Amino acid sequence: MVSQNATSNYDIGFTHEDFAALLDEYDYHFSPGDIVPGMVFSMEPRGALIDIGAKTAAYIPIQEMSINRVEDPSEVLQPNETREFFILTDENEDGQLTLSIRRIEYMRAWERVRQLQAEDATVRSGVFATNRGGALVRIEGLRGFIPGSHISTRQPKEELVAQELPLKFLEVDEDRNRLVLSHRRALVERKMSGLKVGEVVVGSVRGIKPYGAFIDIGGVSGLLHISEISHDHIDTPSSVFEINDELKVMIIDLDAERGRISLSTKQLEPIAGAMLNDRESVFAQADTMAQRFRRKLQLETQGLSSEDIEAQLNQEYGPIGQRPEQEASEETSEESVTEATSEETVTSQTVEETTAETTAESETVTSQQEAEQDYPEATTEQQEPESVEDTDISSESEEEEIVSATNE
Repeated sequence: MVSQNATSNYDIGFTHEDFAALLDEYDYHFSPGDIVPGMVFSMEPRGALIDIGAKTAAYIPIQEMSINRVEDPSEVLQPNETREFFILTDENEDGQLTLSIRRIEYMRAWERVRQLQAEDATVRSGVFATNRGGALVRIEGLRGFIPGSHISTRQPKEELVAQELPLKFLEVDEDRNRLVLSHRRALVERKMSGLKVGEVVVGSVRGIKPYGAFIDIGGVSGLLHISEISHDHIDTPSSVFEINDELKVMIIDLDAERGRISLSTKQLEPIAGAMLNDRESVFAQADTMAQRFRRKLQLETQGLSSEDIEAQLNQEYGPIGQRPEQEASEETSEESVTEATSEETVTSQTVEETTAETTAESETVTSQQEAEQDYPEATTEQQEPESVEDTDISSESEEEEIVSATNE
């Protein structure tokens, strides 16, 4: 039998200080922003008590249970369920922490939409509300905004509620709580996958602006810029087209990133100015002229000069017809040259004067022709709007609505 004295003198190598230090090591310190595991041990009418290993049970209010609206805590949590929680606030006067699931879902949702934007993914979502600037949708639980200029539909915005739309990301900014999307870009991209530069398509005039006409080609709008309507000068597109006019147009550029399709009838003209006085002849020969355009693009990749390209095209397809007045001017020039040549029997001085006059006359005709064909507007930069609806919704009102639609 061991005596008490012997026991008291036995060295166990573990002091009271060591024991206190061990307790401190396992005394958890929780800070706002931490993500910790916890177990639901008590359900409350408007929340739940969670055991996360603190001295006092933590509390999660119903509004912090999900990124979506929750009517009853049992929709999200069940007794004895274990999951992760976000520490929302520090301990209150009772030593109780406030938790959140909603913040975790927000962080993961933003991470997911950033990934989708990086992949240039197309997502689908139903419209749950509209306002004066556009429409509201939810992506991964986050509230997103579609500006009116990026809604590509003839329906009033109010009728879009409950409709599911394909969407592309325009802006993903977690710091500013901005998630902006485009319906138009999604439609244009899908349509573009079946379109090619140099292709002739049939469309109808959807809108007319001072800078051009918007053509509906199977559900998406392309811009027929005023400089691409005809080789001849045009004061305004409304002098050439009316709403609902059906046209054959050629695609001259596809910009999937900006969601824009550029069109031309000018490149389809067999005779310069035909779109203004003989539109049907343009449409009748559209496929042939489109072949010529595609061949021109092909020759340009071979590093040929513009003169060589034009000569090759004229050899393969024949020269583009000229305006009647041009032909008459050229005939007059030829007659003048002939007359001048026939007077060679006069004197050498007369021959030289006549030849000089003929040359000047010919140069004048040529410069006039070039001036007519090189109308300045044909080289001006095209200022394309976002879509037909741009005039309906100002950029300022869209900006205001984006701000009002941001996630809280």
